[in-house]
Amino acid sequence: MSEFKPENLAVQYVPPASIFNPIDNRKYTLTHCDTTGELFLSIGCHFDPGKINMTMRDEVLGEWKRNLGQYTFSGTVYISGGEFDQQLSNVRYMIFKKELPLALAAMVNGDKGFYAYYPWLLDAPIIICFESIFPEYQQTLYLGTPRQYLIK
Repeated sequence: MSEFKPENLAVQYVPPASIFNPIDNRKYTLTHCDTTGELFLSIGCHFDPGKINMTMRDEVLGEWKRNLGQYTFSGTVYISGGEFDQQLSNVRYMIFKKELPLALAAMVNGDKGFYAYYPWLLDAPIIICFESIFPEYQQTLYLGTPRQYLIK
């Protein structure tokens, strides 16, 4: 896993989202630059389609959802809808699985001020769904809580 470096993260709040609003359906779009290692995080009420490369599909999406009064951080990673063969899908799956801790650290630390207003969310479960037409890569994983990814 790559190490999270806060200086490599650029954060953008997309209005009307701010450091303290909204909680419900707060959405995160995380992308990166392969050559520089920079990470780009958009936080808003919608995913940021301008940041998503529809050819590569190497973004990590996340959002806060409430179900029966409990919050969950739900994430999505796109592996393949048929445009990538099984071998390339396996490579994508392995890379995403390896780099997810870095992506989650970027999302949590990039929105650190949000947790000052809602500290109980630091202990909410993180659930990540891998989307693929290949059953072996179509998975849902529990990846701990935001507190585990917070840099002190």
